[in-house]
Amino acid sequence: MGTTWRSPGWVRFALCLAGVVLSLYALHVVAARARDWDYRALCDVGTAISCSRVFSSRWGQGFGLVEPMLGADSVLNQSNSVFGCIFYSLQLLLGCLRGRWASVLLVLSSLVSLAGSLYLAWILFFVLYDFCIVCITTYAINVGLMWLSLREIQEPQGKAKLH
Repeated sequence: MGTTWRSPGWVRFALCLAGVVLSLYALHVVAARARDWDYRALCDVGTAISCSRVFSSRWGQGFGLVEPMLGADSVLNQSNSVFGCIFYSLQLLLGCLRGRWASVLLVLSSLVSLAGSLYLAWILFFVLYDFCIVCITTYAINVGLMWLSLREIQEPQGKAKLH
């Protein structure tokens, strides 16, 4: 059976939309902080709860891995938020496709996002000693998307989506 279009479901749509909005907000914070070092974002609640400090750390760009491995000028050395926008858009697009390969790609991309979330959460708490509300929310969104992807791959291909 070929691939056909379908509704991604309201839960996947809401999670992906929230992920894109948070990623765009993080990009805004990075840009504002680059223009004005004293910029205070809405998510900067205190000294130990500061998303702008996290986003402008070395781990906020290329996951802190691209620059040491490929150099600062690498096209892959982007803000993590750019990767977030790409990921959430991909999740929404794949969620609109009916086919086994789309379901498998949803699970695989969700697994990569969970690995990235665990890595960045470890950096957040044990290296930066910070609490980033935007970051924690995106980690929760990633868990939700993984749950949806696993649930979808387990249901028969012809079954209608209830979510």
